[in-house]
Amino acid sequence: MNAQLNPDTEHKSEALLRLAHAAGLSSEWTDAFGKPQQVAAGTLRAILAALQLDAHDDAACEASLATLAEDERRLALPPLITAQVGREITFPPLAQVHGHTYRLMLESGEERSGWLHGGDGSDEGPARLEAINEVGYHLLTIGERHPVTVAVAPARCFSVADAAHDVTTGRHPHLWALAAQLYSLRRADEDARLGDAGIGDFTALADLARAAAQRGASGIAISPVHAMFSANPWHFSPYGPSSRLLFNVLHIDPAAVSGEQALAEAIRHLDGEDERKRLQAEELIDWPAATRWRLAVLRHLFDHYDIRNDDWKEFEAFRNEGGTALEDHARFEALHATMRAQGIEGSWRDWPEELRDPRGDAVARFAEVNDNEICFHAFLQWQAARGLQQAQRAARAAGMPIGLITDLAVGAESGGSQAWSRQSQMLDGLSVGAPPDLLGPQGQNWGLGAFSPRALRESGFQAYIEMLRAAFRHAGGVRIDHILGLARLWLVPQGQQGTDGAYLRYPFEDLMRLIALESHRHRAVVIGEDLGTVPDGFDRALAEAGLMGIRVLWFEQEHGMFRAPSQWSSSAIATTATHDLPTVRGWWQGRDLEWREQLDLFAPGVQAADERSARRYDRRRLCDALRHHHRDRHIDYEDSDDGAPPPITELIEFVGATPAPLVIIPLEDVLGLAEQPNLPNTIDSHPNWRHRLPGSAGSMLERSDAAERLAALDRSRRQQGQHR
Repeated sequence: MNAQLNPDTEHKSEALLRLAHAAGLSSEWTDAFGKPQQVAAGTLRAILAALQLDAHDDAACEASLATLAEDERRLALPPLITAQVGREITFPPLAQVHGHTYRLMLESGEERSGWLHGGDGSDEGPARLEAINEVGYHLLTIGERHPVTVAVAPARCFSVADAAHDVTTGRHPHLWALAAQLYSLRRADEDARLGDAGIGDFTALADLARAAAQRGASGIAISPVHAMFSANPWHFSPYGPSSRLLFNVLHIDPAAVSGEQALAEAIRHLDGEDERKRLQAEELIDWPAATRWRLAVLRHLFDHYDIRNDDWKEFEAFRNEGGTALEDHARFEALHATMRAQGIEGSWRDWPEELRDPRGDAVARFAEVNDNEICFHAFLQWQAARGLQQAQRAARAAGMPIGLITDLAVGAESGGSQAWSRQSQMLDGLSVGAPPDLLGPQGQNWGLGAFSPRALRESGFQAYIEMLRAAFRHAGGVRIDHILGLARLWLVPQGQQGTDGAYLRYPFEDLMRLIALESHRHRAVVIGEDLGTVPDGFDRALAEAGLMGIRVLWFEQEHGMFRAPSQWSSSAIATTATHDLPTVRGWWQGRDLEWREQLDLFAPGVQAADERSARRYDRRRLCDALRHHHRDRHIDYEDSDDGAPPPITELIEFVGATPAPLVIIPLEDVLGLAEQPNLPNTIDSHPNWRHRLPGSAGSMLERSDAAERLAALDRSRRQQGQHR
C-alpha cells in the first residue's frame, strides 16, 4: 500500500508484524521511485484472513503463529523438494532424518541407497544427501516414510545458444524474432481457402512463421493462448484467462477441422456467409459476434465429424492423456454456459453449492446428462492443441531454431476453470495486481487469482508443474508474464484498490528450478517480463539461472541519456516495446499521451503539457543516441515536430545492435503502426486486444517498408554475431 495515497493510523502490533513476516507478507516496501512505503495494519489483517490466518487481535495472531509453526514441522519433508544438479541436498533439522536409511530411484532406472548423516559423515549438523548428477524427477524414500520426489534441475535454463545449436553449429548466435498478437493476424480469402472470419487463428500463425523465417527470423513470440470463457465472449483479454492449463479455442481455424468443403457446407447450413465477410472486414475485432459465429461453425463441424476415421482415435487418445485437467475444463465450460442461461452470470462461487465442488456427485451427474456437450468442449481443446502444434511444426520446418514463444499469464480469473478445478491450491479473496509504478501511477488490481505458496508445498507443486508443461507444450520458448511473481506477488484484498495491497513471498528458488527443469525437458528458452518494481538482486538471479529478462528501448536510460546499444544487457532480450507500451510511431508522435489525457490516466498533479514537453526532450535525447550510433552516416532526424515521421528502421537497427541473445520486434513496429495493443488501467475506454493488423499474415512482411526494417534488423544481428 502507498501510505500517502491511503493513510491508515492503526498501530501495527508486534504480534501482527511477526505473523505477517512468518506468513511471508512484507509490512513495508520500496516503490519504483525509491521511496519507502508502509502497509497499513488493516491491509495486513485482511490479507492474513484471506490466507486463512486469523489476525483480528493479538491473541488471534499468536494462535495463527502456532498454526504456522505446526505447518513448518509437518512440511519439513514435503512431497517434492528441488535441487540443482551436482549439488548436495541439505535437509532442514525439523525433517529429523539423521541416521535414517534412504533409497533413491533415478529416472534412468539407476538405484542408490545408504544412510543420511551430516556433511562430515557424523550426526552433527543438518543431514545431507550426496549430489545427484542426473537432471529429472527422482524418487527418494527415507526409512518408512512416504516417497519424496526430488526435482533435480540444471544450473541454467535451455538457452538461445542451445536452440541455435539444435539447428546449426558454429559461433554464438544473436537471433531475432517477431512479436505477434495472435488475434490480430489476418487471413484473406484466397483460392479455395476461406479467411479468418474476424479472429486470428493458428493457420495464420503458421503462415506468418513461414514468411518471417524467410526473412531470417528465429521465432515468433505470441500473445497468450490460454483457455477463455466460451459462454462469455465479452471477456477476451488474453491475460485474464479461465485456465492456463488449456488453450483458447477461438484460435482454431475451422477449415483445419474437416477441410474447406466441410466448412463451406457448415456456413451455408448456418446462413453465415454475410456475417463471415462482415467480421473479416472489421478494423477492430467484434469479439462477441466473432465468438458466436466461430463456435456455431465449430459445433456444426463437431456434430458432423466422422467418428470412424483414425483422427477420432487420436481425439480419444488426447482425451485420455488430458486426464482430469481436460475433463474439469470441459465440464466447467458446459456448466458455465448452463448457469449463464439460467441467469447466473457471475463466478462459479455464485453457482448452487453442490456444483462448486468439481469432485462432487452433482457435477458427476451433470457430466453424465451432458456427455455430448462436454465431449464438444474436449474436442475443441484437441483441435486447438493440434493447431498450435502444427504452427510450431511449420515454424521449425521453415528453419526457425526457436519457433513459437508462448506467453504464460501471471494469473487466471478467480471465477474461471482453473480456480474452480484447483481450489485447494489457489488463494481465495485476493487478487494479483501491482503497486503504483511508472506504468501504473495509480496502482493496479488485475482481478486474477494466484497460487497459495503454502498449498504449493503441500501438494508437491502439482498445479504449478502442470501449468508449466501446458505453457511449454508445442513451443520453443515461453515468456513468463510478471516474472517478479516468482519471488513476490502484490496481492490486493477482493474489492480493494491496487494501492491497498502488500507483497507475499513465494518459494523463488523452488519455482526457478522447476522452470529450468521443464525448460530443458522441452528444449525451450525462457523469457521473464521483469518490468516494474524490481527487488534488489532479482536481475542477477535471473541471469545466473539463464532466464532472460526484458529490456525495452524507452526504459534504457542512464544519467539523463539513452544507453548506446553496446551498454545493453547481454542476458536479457531487447525490444522496442511490449503490448502495454506505445509503439515506436505512437511514442514518437505522442499517441499514448493523447489517450492518457483523454482518459485522465496521468498521475495526480501531472499535466498533459508537461508530459508532452518531457516527451519532446526524450525524443531529442534518443535522436542524439541514434546520431552517435549511426555516426558513419549523415541522417537528419526531425526531433522537434510531434508530427514528424519517426526513424523506425534506424531504431529497430539500433535495438538489433545490442548484445542481447535475442531481439524481439513487435509487428506493430515492423508495420509502422501508431496504436498499441493494450493501454494499462483501461478496459472498455480503449480498444484493448481488438486491433487487427493490415494485410494477410503470409504477405504483410513483403511491404517495402516492412521488408526494409527486417533486412536492417537481420543485418545488425548478423554483425553482432561477427563481433563476438
